[in-house]
Amino acid sequence: MEISKSPMFHKIKKDLNLKVASVVLTTPNFILFGLFFLIPAILGFYYSFTKYDGFIVSDFVGLNNYKTLFQDRTFLTSLRQTIIYALIAPTLSYTFSLMVSVLMTDRDLVGRNFLKALIYIPSLLSPIIVGITWRFLFGENFGYINFLLEKFGLEAVKWSSSGVPAMATILLAGIWGGLGTNMILILSRMSAIPKDLYESAELDGANQFQKFIQITFPMLKPVTFFVMLTSTIGAFKEFALVQTLTDGGPGDFTNFFVLYIYKTGFERQRVGYASAASMVLLVMLLVLSVIQMKFTNGGRIEE
Repeated sequence: MEISKSPMFHKIKKDLNLKVASVVLTTPNFILFGLFFLIPAILGFYYSFTKYDGFIVSDFVGLNNYKTLFQDRTFLTSLRQTIIYALIAPTLSYTFSLMVSVLMTDRDLVGRNFLKALIYIPSLLSPIIVGITWRFLFGENFGYINFLLEKFGLEAVKWSSSGVPAMATILLAGIWGGLGTNMILILSRMSAIPKDLYESAELDGANQFQKFIQITFPMLKPVTFFVMLTSTIGAFKEFALVQTLTDGGPGDFTNFFVLYIYKTGFERQRVGYASAASMVLLVMLLVLSVIQMKFTNGGRIEE
């Protein structure tokens, strides 16, 4: 028997081809991960212990950047406002997404598929485009909303120069931008709920609200956890939307974490100090990621 025709030879050749294919397909990802995450993270960690200004790495200052950071009122305000946003935004986003998803399950709804596509379109846009779109709506001087308010004899709202309206604008824009993705996730989970559960509930005399509370919502627990956690991580990383709409104003009311890092590093040229803030953010995101990995497994929450 020729070696090339033996079953063992074909098995070894197949295994070798699979290994080669795996290496070829995964190598670009590892290269990109190293270039755009691992190396910058290592450099950022090193710079966080220096007075690097973006051009010259000066003296090693140890933990001074971190000590100064937690005594910096602007940083603490940024951290507080980011946490507030990260608590409010995911909750509102999930609530609206759930309401829309429930509405989309109504088979009597006219143009249901068209509405799904329409709702999903903003999810395809970059945060900068979303921000520019909402500036056309909520701009103080040329915004369409203020134009309508003045047409009806009402006073124009200071959307970007007043704290609460500025935060509300960012919240609404963020919800609008992420509504489609969350809706798809929730609808996919809803479609996996066994129909016989609803049939049994109907036989017991349950109405639509009771079926939702007793069956639908509990069965959405895995996707609820996933959406809330990923939305929270996204809220901590919010940048383009805030920069486009308010640029951190008024004052530091919407000067969120990543925007603070950007301004400190690039506008004030305190790259070492900004790197220390980046390391704090990295630790916070790693904690959230560990929580996600611990409590989710293939879309399910471990009981």
